[in-house]
Amino acid sequence: MKVKLVKKEALKENLFKFSVESDEIAKTAKPGQFLEIRVSDNIDPFLRRPISIYNIDKENKIVEFIFQIRGKGTKILSEKKEGDLIDILGPLGYGTFEIKENKRIMIIGGGIGIFPLYELSKNLKEKGNNTTVYLGFRNKDFVCLEEEFKKVSDKFVVTTDDGSYANPGFAIEYMKKDILEDKPDMIYACGPLPMLKAVRELSINENIPCQISLEERMGCGIGACLGCAVKVISGDNPRYGHVCKEGPVFNANEVEI
Repeated sequence: MKVKLVKKEALKENLFKFSVESDEIAKTAKPGQFLEIRVSDNIDPFLRRPISIYNIDKENKIVEFIFQIRGKGTKILSEKKEGDLIDILGPLGYGTFEIKENKRIMIIGGGIGIFPLYELSKNLKEKGNNTTVYLGFRNKDFVCLEEEFKKVSDKFVVTTDDGSYANPGFAIEYMKKDILEDKPDMIYACGPLPMLKAVRELSINENIPCQISLEERMGCGIGACLGCAVKVISGDNPRYGHVCKEGPVFNANEVEI
């Protein structure tokens, strides 16, 4: 469908937040789902770009997504103006975050993987959960959305790899320390693959239920192009599933990364 871009914000250099108006998407979207966005009105670039949903405002029929300019397609998308129509396929993704109630929750994200965790955090907070959010960034120049995440968490921890802002080091190290003091009922994660591998291993070793959102290149978003294959653990017979169709959210112990 073609939806109107009602608000465009530059959060950082090369980092944009778009707010689009769509009653249909806002009404049906769930935390963890994504959009396939056609960035150009012609055939170049040909493929749509998959971008996670950041925030859903059902009352005002607004859906927000955040993206970083990383190539030709996202550069073209960033040049859209308020009032323009954007061709969007979505919401997509069968595997979504499972929303708990009245539990102790830990949420960890890194880099651009933090964006789908905001709608999740908001929903968990509304359900009465006690949430701790850990966000890791490369350095202070990449830190964003602090105030937004503070409002939807009970405890909020920011880290930078180089120690240039807030807590030095990796977010998972701070989560590990807190787990030793008080094990959570659930962990949710989205971010770079090395971080997700570490979170997966930690959750399995500590016997903590965990869901991870995988980031893959998705040419179609509906399981037709088969470009986002991932090994799914299914009893004694592992198989390959597809992130766009079966995910992007998986139970950590059911996927091999």
